[in-house]
Amino acid sequence: MGQVVVIGAGLAGLAASCHLLAAGHRVVVVERAPIPGGRAGRLVRGEFVFDTGPTVFTMPELLAEPFAAVGADLADRLTLNRLDPAYRARFADGSTLHVRHGHEAMREEIARECSAADAAAYDDFVTWLEQLYHLEIPHFIDRNFDSAAGLLANPGAAARLVRMGGFGRLGPLLRRRFRDPRLHRLFGFQAMYAGLAPDDALAIYAVITYMDSVRGVYFPEPAAGSSGMHAIPAALAGAAADAGAEVVLDAEVRRVLTRSDGAACGVELADGTKINADAVVCTLDLPTAYATLLRDLPRPRALRRPAYSPSAVVWHVGVRDTPTPGIAHHNIHFGAAWSDAFDDLLDGGRLMRDPSRLVCVPSLDDPHAAPEGSSTLYVLEPVPNLAVGTVDWARERPALRERLHAFLDAEGYPSDVAVEELVGPEEWAAQGMAAGTPFALAHTFAQTGPFRPGNVTRHLPGLVFAGSGTVPGVGVPMVLISGKLAAARVREYLR
Repeated sequence: MGQVVVIGAGLAGLAASCHLLAAGHRVVVVERAPIPGGRAGRLVRGEFVFDTGPTVFTMPELLAEPFAAVGADLADRLTLNRLDPAYRARFADGSTLHVRHGHEAMREEIARECSAADAAAYDDFVTWLEQLYHLEIPHFIDRNFDSAAGLLANPGAAARLVRMGGFGRLGPLLRRRFRDPRLHRLFGFQAMYAGLAPDDALAIYAVITYMDSVRGVYFPEPAAGSSGMHAIPAALAGAAADAGAEVVLDAEVRRVLTRSDGAACGVELADGTKINADAVVCTLDLPTAYATLLRDLPRPRALRRPAYSPSAVVWHVGVRDTPTPGIAHHNIHFGAAWSDAFDDLLDGGRLMRDPSRLVCVPSLDDPHAAPEGSSTLYVLEPVPNLAVGTVDWARERPALRERLHAFLDAEGYPSDVAVEELVGPEEWAAQGMAAGTPFALAHTFAQTGPFRPGNVTRHLPGLVFAGSGTVPGVGVPMVLISGKLAAARVREYLR
């Protein structure tokens, strides 16, 4: 078996490493940061600890796969607790809806807060979502495509997806199913993870709604030496290392080495060190990989005029005091505007005039995140990416920070700031995320499935991609699958 270098110790790279180890390959993981995790990083400010990346974790069975590949049991490495509610949704009219764990509990929430008709509609909606998920995963998500013709490999599945309305639009589908406009938002905001307004997103992306609103949202139980969402990549890196992977931290890859026949044969680090390999897995954001490591390669068609997801400003705030009763781990505050807000963000390149925001309070479930009597807050507001945006961030940052602070105070969150860090599009870009967005390429039809930039290139045999910029796409479940798909490509190549 051969040696494989994996560039990046994020979730995609670590998942790929575990599956490659299972196939008998030697694996060297090279990570430029001092800790594993990639976008699922960790920020320490005094006694406050923040997760810098994803805050929502779903589908733990997909995380169990790379652990199992190296003979490890997820439950032995990490305890995942289901959050109930998964979300607390606050609306501009002052009303509140909770996304509850379990079908019956959620049905009762809808019946009590919305109507009996919408509660009955929820039954049919969940059935539809389950069918959609079980159809999409094996046939369209958890598989490698060599061309668009691969969509017809199982014509029965493709036809069924069409009959189910999968290629319709998510927003109109939700309006047909539910009367209460609050439910249109609660079950449609997940389209933002795909970089689209609900009215523009294909209905197939309702699988994201299924993952979090039906199957549930989890958070790692704090343990010695690890806590928060960063505990997930830390545990995965530990399992890979125990199975024989060499994890090299604080090391940046400068270029991909090639043989005389043009195939990838290793990497060169910034300090001049060369690591030989029979194949290379690259998990950098794909446009950034082509702009830095692969300047001489032709770009995939999808990267010639790419459409990027919106970006976000994330305000990490350590505050004195604790939240008022009723505030949940995840809190979504919907503005009064909906379609107009997406027009601002996606078409106008402007800040939303009536923004919706996400506030996470990890310290509610992680006592290691803040000193006693204090809290950590993760405040997110979607903003335009740098490719379409017209925002003068030097002028706008302090004003946006003050608006977010006033918002926290008005909504009952503690707001006596002890430490803080504001991260916006310019900071994401400095971290290597194209167009200054952590959400990668948008999932437009032209950037979905086999039309998304592929995880191999004929211009450099032996190089395989993984991560949110390639297939199957954005989100923790998707990048875990991406790592598995990349490992399958390497196995095929090295045979």
